[in-house]
Amino acid sequence: MIHGQAIVDPGARLADDVQVGPWTMIGADVDIGPGCIIEPHVVIRGPTRIGAGNHIYQFSSIGESTPDLKYRGEPTRLVIGDHNVIRENVTIHRGTVQGRAETTIGDHNLVMAYVHVGHDSVIGNRTVLVNNCALAGHVKVGDWAILSGYTLVHQFCQIGAHSFSGMGSAIGKDVPAFVTVSGAPAQAKSINMEGLRRRGFSADAIGELRRAFRVVYRQGLTLDLALTRLESMFEKTPELTVFLESIKASERGIVR
Repeated sequence: MIHGQAIVDPGARLADDVQVGPWTMIGADVDIGPGCIIEPHVVIRGPTRIGAGNHIYQFSSIGESTPDLKYRGEPTRLVIGDHNVIRENVTIHRGTVQGRAETTIGDHNLVMAYVHVGHDSVIGNRTVLVNNCALAGHVKVGDWAILSGYTLVHQFCQIGAHSFSGMGSAIGKDVPAFVTVSGAPAQAKSINMEGLRRRGFSADAIGELRRAFRVVYRQGLTLDLALTRLESMFEKTPELTVFLESIKASERGIVR
Protein backbone atom coordinates (compact mmCIF):
# COMPACT_ATOMS: atom_id res chain seq x y z
CA MET A 1 0.00 0.00 0.00
CA ILE A 2 3.02 2.30 0.45
CA HIS A 3 5.00 2.70 -2.77
CA GLY A 4 8.67 1.85 -2.55
CA GLN A 5 9.64 5.34 -3.70
CA ALA A 6 7.61 7.10 -1.00
CA ILE A 7 9.50 8.48 2.01
CA VAL A 8 7.72 7.83 5.31
CA ASP A 9 9.42 8.90 8.54
CA PRO A 10 9.61 6.15 11.19
CA GLY A 11 7.81 8.56 13.54
CA ALA A 12 4.71 8.70 11.31
CA ARG A 13 1.70 6.51 12.14
CA LEU A 14 -0.36 5.20 9.22
CA ALA A 15 -3.34 2.86 9.37
CA ASP A 16 -2.71 -0.48 7.71
CA ASP A 17 -4.77 0.26 4.58
CA VAL A 18 -3.45 3.77 3.82
CA GLN A 19 -2.28 4.08 0.20
CA VAL A 20 0.77 6.28 -0.45
CA GLY A 21 1.99 7.05 -3.97
CA PRO A 22 5.58 7.40 -5.18
CA TRP A 23 7.68 10.46 -4.37
CA THR A 24 5.41 11.42 -1.51
CA MET A 25 7.08 12.53 1.75
CA ILE A 26 5.38 11.98 5.10
CA GLY A 27 7.21 13.44 8.09
CA ALA A 28 7.44 12.65 11.77
CA ASP A 29 4.41 13.08 14.06
CA VAL A 30 1.94 12.57 11.22
CA ASP A 31 -1.05 10.35 12.04
CA ILE A 32 -3.17 9.13 9.08
CA GLY A 33 -6.38 7.19 9.65
CA PRO A 34 -7.86 4.24 7.78
CA GLY A 35 -9.01 4.38 4.18
CA CYS A 36 -6.91 7.39 3.18
CA ILE A 37 -5.35 7.72 -0.27
CA ILE A 38 -2.27 9.92 -0.60
CA GLU A 39 -1.35 10.43 -4.24
CA PRO A 40 2.23 10.91 -5.60
CA HIS A 41 4.28 14.04 -4.90
CA VAL A 42 2.43 15.03 -1.70
CA VAL A 43 4.28 16.53 1.30
CA ILE A 44 2.74 16.04 4.75
CA ARG A 45 4.54 17.46 7.79
CA GLY A 46 3.66 17.15 11.45
CA PRO A 47 2.32 17.55 13.96
CA THR A 48 -0.66 16.64 11.75
CA ARG A 49 -3.66 14.40 12.42
CA ILE A 50 -5.65 13.15 9.41
CA GLY A 51 -8.85 11.16 9.97
CA ALA A 52 -10.45 8.38 7.94
CA GLY A 53 -11.33 8.21 4.26
CA ASN A 54 -9.50 11.30 3.04
CA HIS A 55 -8.13 11.58 -0.50
CA ILE A 56 -5.20 13.97 -0.99
CA TYR A 57 -4.07 14.63 -4.55
CA GLN A 58 -0.65 15.25 -6.03
CA PHE A 59 1.56 18.24 -5.29
CA SER A 60 -0.35 19.30 -2.18
CA SER A 61 1.55 20.58 0.87
CA ILE A 62 -0.25 19.61 4.06
CA GLY A 63 0.78 20.64 7.58
CA GLU A 64 3.67 22.89 6.64
CA SER A 65 4.70 25.61 9.08
CA THR A 66 3.25 29.05 8.48
CA PRO A 67 5.24 31.95 6.99
CA ASP A 68 3.63 34.24 9.59
CA LEU A 69 6.50 36.36 10.94
CA LYS A 70 5.42 35.66 14.54
CA TYR A 71 6.04 31.94 14.11
CA ARG A 72 9.23 30.73 15.79
CA GLY A 73 9.05 26.99 15.22
CA GLU A 74 6.63 26.14 18.05
CA PRO A 75 5.01 22.66 17.82
CA THR A 76 1.60 23.75 16.57
CA ARG A 77 -0.55 21.36 14.59
CA LEU A 78 -3.07 20.64 11.84
CA VAL A 79 -6.14 18.47 12.39
CA ILE A 80 -8.14 17.14 9.43
CA GLY A 81 -11.38 15.19 9.92
CA ASP A 82 -12.92 12.43 7.82
CA HIS A 83 -13.86 11.97 4.15
CA ASN A 84 -12.35 15.14 2.77
CA VAL A 85 -11.18 15.51 -0.83
CA ILE A 86 -8.11 17.73 -1.16
CA ARG A 87 -7.23 18.31 -4.79
CA GLU A 88 -4.00 19.25 -6.57
CA ASN A 89 -1.58 21.89 -5.28
CA VAL A 90 -3.51 22.72 -2.11
CA THR A 91 -1.53 24.30 0.76
CA ILE A 92 -2.73 24.02 4.37
CA HIS A 93 -0.56 25.49 7.16
CA ARG A 94 -0.40 24.62 10.83
CA GLY A 95 -1.41 27.10 13.55
CA THR A 96 0.51 29.60 15.66
CA VAL A 97 0.77 29.85 19.43
CA GLN A 98 -0.52 33.42 19.17
CA GLY A 99 -3.72 31.99 17.65
CA ARG A 100 -5.40 28.64 18.27
CA ALA A 101 -2.12 26.70 17.88
CA GLU A 102 -4.13 24.56 15.49
CA THR A 103 -5.61 24.72 12.01
CA THR A 104 -8.76 22.58 11.77
CA ILE A 105 -10.55 21.04 8.79
CA GLY A 106 -13.84 19.25 9.50
CA ASP A 107 -15.54 16.42 7.59
CA HIS A 108 -16.80 15.89 4.02
CA ASN A 109 -15.20 19.02 2.57
CA LEU A 110 -14.14 19.51 -1.06
CA VAL A 111 -10.98 21.61 -1.29
CA MET A 112 -10.27 22.17 -4.97
CA ALA A 113 -7.02 22.85 -6.81
CA TYR A 114 -4.63 25.61 -5.66
CA VAL A 115 -6.64 26.52 -2.57
CA HIS A 116 -4.70 27.96 0.38
CA VAL A 117 -5.85 27.59 4.00
CA GLY A 118 -3.86 29.84 6.31
CA HIS A 119 -2.72 29.26 9.88
CA ASP A 120 -5.25 28.91 12.71
CA SER A 121 -8.20 28.75 10.32
CA VAL A 122 -11.24 26.60 11.07
CA ILE A 123 -13.17 24.98 8.22
CA GLY A 124 -16.47 23.34 9.15
CA ASN A 125 -18.22 20.42 7.46
CA ARG A 126 -19.42 19.91 3.87
CA THR A 127 -17.92 23.13 2.57
CA VAL A 128 -16.65 23.67 -0.96
CA LEU A 129 -13.55 25.82 -1.53
CA VAL A 130 -13.26 26.27 -5.28
CA ASN A 131 -10.03 26.63 -7.29
CA ASN A 132 -7.59 29.34 -6.19
CA CYS A 133 -9.63 30.36 -3.15
CA ALA A 134 -7.25 31.81 -0.51
CA LEU A 135 -7.98 32.10 3.20
CA ALA A 136 -5.67 34.21 5.34
CA GLY A 137 -4.89 33.24 8.94
CA HIS A 138 -7.58 32.91 11.63
CA VAL A 139 -10.47 32.57 9.15
CA LYS A 140 -13.57 30.59 10.17
CA VAL A 141 -15.82 28.98 7.54
CA GLY A 142 -19.19 27.59 8.62
CA ASP A 143 -20.82 24.35 7.53
CA TRP A 144 -22.06 24.07 3.93
CA ALA A 145 -20.48 27.38 2.85
CA ILE A 146 -19.30 27.60 -0.77
CA LEU A 147 -16.48 29.96 -1.71
CA SER A 148 -16.22 30.29 -5.49
CA GLY A 149 -13.03 30.41 -7.49
CA TYR A 150 -10.47 33.12 -6.67
CA THR A 151 -12.32 34.22 -3.54
CA LEU A 152 -9.98 36.03 -1.14
CA VAL A 153 -10.75 36.16 2.59
CA HIS A 154 -9.01 38.60 4.94
CA GLN A 155 -7.59 37.34 8.22
CA PHE A 156 -9.97 36.95 11.18
CA CYS A 157 -13.07 36.97 8.96
CA GLN A 158 -15.99 34.64 9.70
CA ILE A 159 -17.92 33.07 6.84
CA GLY A 160 -21.36 31.96 8.01
CA ALA A 161 -23.01 28.58 7.46
CA HIS A 162 -24.76 28.05 4.10
CA SER A 163 -23.30 31.27 2.68
CA PHE A 164 -22.00 31.68 -0.86
CA SER A 165 -19.38 33.91 -2.47
CA GLY A 166 -19.31 34.74 -6.17
CA MET A 167 -16.21 34.26 -8.30
CA GLY A 168 -13.39 36.66 -7.46
CA SER A 169 -14.96 38.00 -4.28
CA ALA A 170 -12.65 39.93 -1.95
CA ILE A 171 -14.06 39.46 1.55
CA GLY A 172 -12.79 41.86 4.19
CA LYS A 173 -15.62 41.61 6.73
CA ASP A 174 -17.77 38.84 8.17
CA VAL A 175 -20.41 37.16 6.00
CA PRO A 176 -23.60 36.25 7.90
CA ALA A 177 -25.10 32.79 7.59
CA PHE A 178 -27.21 32.12 4.47
CA VAL A 179 -25.99 35.25 2.64
CA THR A 180 -24.64 35.48 -0.92
CA VAL A 181 -21.85 38.00 -1.50
CA SER A 182 -19.86 39.03 -4.55
CA GLY A 183 -17.54 41.75 -5.78
CA ALA A 184 -14.27 43.33 -4.71
CA PRO A 185 -14.80 44.50 -2.05
CA ALA A 186 -17.57 41.98 -1.47
CA GLN A 187 -21.12 43.20 -1.00
CA ALA A 188 -24.19 41.29 0.17
CA LYS A 189 -26.55 40.49 -2.72
CA SER A 190 -29.26 38.17 -1.43
CA ILE A 191 -30.05 35.08 0.59
CA ASN A 192 -28.44 31.95 -0.89
CA MET A 193 -31.82 30.70 -2.09
CA GLU A 194 -30.62 28.10 -4.61
CA GLY A 195 -28.24 26.52 -2.12
CA LEU A 196 -30.94 26.37 0.54
CA ARG A 197 -33.45 24.79 -1.86
CA ARG A 198 -30.93 22.13 -2.84
CA ARG A 199 -30.39 21.26 0.83
CA GLY A 200 -34.09 20.85 1.57
CA PHE A 201 -34.92 24.07 3.39
CA SER A 202 -38.65 24.77 3.28
CA ALA A 203 -40.19 27.56 1.24
CA ASP A 204 -41.38 29.16 4.48
CA ALA A 205 -37.87 29.16 5.97
CA ILE A 206 -36.36 30.65 2.82
CA GLY A 207 -39.11 33.28 2.67
CA GLU A 208 -38.48 34.29 6.27
CA LEU A 209 -34.75 34.60 5.65
CA ARG A 210 -35.42 36.78 2.60
CA ARG A 211 -37.58 39.11 4.72
CA ALA A 212 -34.90 39.22 7.40
CA PHE A 213 -32.28 40.00 4.76
CA ARG A 214 -34.33 42.99 3.56
CA VAL A 215 -34.53 44.37 7.10
CA VAL A 216 -30.75 44.22 7.52
CA TYR A 217 -29.71 45.24 4.02
CA ARG A 218 -32.48 47.13 2.23
CA GLN A 219 -34.19 49.44 4.72
CA GLY A 220 -31.33 51.80 5.50
CA LEU A 221 -31.27 50.89 9.18
CA THR A 222 -28.26 50.81 11.47
CA LEU A 223 -27.27 47.26 12.31
CA ASP A 224 -28.39 47.58 15.94
CA LEU A 225 -31.80 48.89 14.91
CA ALA A 226 -32.16 46.17 12.27
CA LEU A 227 -31.42 43.46 14.86
CA THR A 228 -33.90 45.00 17.30
CA ARG A 229 -36.58 45.07 14.61
CA LEU A 230 -35.92 41.44 13.65
CA GLU A 231 -36.17 40.26 17.25
CA SER A 232 -39.42 42.13 17.82
CA MET A 233 -41.17 41.42 14.50
CA PHE A 234 -40.13 37.87 13.65
CA GLU A 235 -40.78 34.53 15.31
CA LYS A 236 -37.49 32.91 16.42
CA THR A 237 -37.27 29.98 14.01
CA PRO A 238 -34.05 27.91 13.92
CA GLU A 239 -32.99 29.50 10.63
CA LEU A 240 -33.57 33.05 11.84
CA THR A 241 -31.72 32.28 15.06
CA VAL A 242 -28.66 31.11 13.11
CA PHE A 243 -28.83 34.25 10.94
CA LEU A 244 -29.08 36.56 13.94
CA GLU A 245 -26.37 34.81 15.95
CA SER A 246 -23.93 34.95 13.03
CA ILE A 247 -24.40 38.73 12.91
CA LYS A 248 -24.10 39.18 16.67
CA ALA A 249 -20.91 37.10 16.73
CA SER A 250 -19.19 39.40 14.25
CA GLU A 251 -16.10 41.20 15.53
CA ARG A 252 -15.01 42.79 12.23
CA GLY A 253 -18.44 44.01 11.18
CA ILE A 254 -20.51 42.34 8.48
CA VAL A 255 -20.35 42.69 4.72
CA ARG A 256 -23.01 45.19 3.68
